[in-house]
Amino acid sequence: MPTIAPSAPIDAMIAAAHSAAPRPVADWHPAHCGDSAMRILADGTWLHEGQPIRRAALVRLFASILRREADGGYVVVTPGEKLSVTVEDAPFVAVELATEGVSEERRLAFRLNTDDVVVAGPAHAITLAHGRPYLGVRDGLAARIERAVFYELAELALAEDATGLYSDGAWFALA
Repeated sequence: MPTIAPSAPIDAMIAAAHSAAPRPVADWHPAHCGDSAMRILADGTWLHEGQPIRRAALVRLFASILRREADGGYVVVTPGEKLSVTVEDAPFVAVELATEGVSEERRLAFRLNTDDVVVAGPAHAITLAHGRPYLGVRDGLAARIERAVFYELAELALAEDATGLYSDGAWFALA
């Protein structure tokens, strides 16, 4: 996928995203109805009954109603039902990076494999776990930062002779 040029405004990236208004999944508490037969692979591929879901709009819809439960499990939830989803690593993958500013004034925006855009900051932390970088997306859901994107972050940090980066006023260690 082409990388958005570092000079491209993050607001334009956000405006171009296919993001829908967030669904109020935290407010929905239906009874658990079983398993959805959906699995999200570590590479971000969504499967249903072992077959890839090929319609991007359908993946975006399911992603918009995905929720992380208190026990660490994942479910797709509507006001009327709740179904389990198996997630191999993280439910999303950060596949593209755009950056504005430098040092403490920097903003880092990530496009996810669902075309959502997340700006790293106090509410969307970059963390390292199990030797891999992740980005907080929402309500306990995370995106694994793809290797090429992480290398872009590392290059930015090296250019500033730093071990991490600022985004939206928050400092994130990369090592």
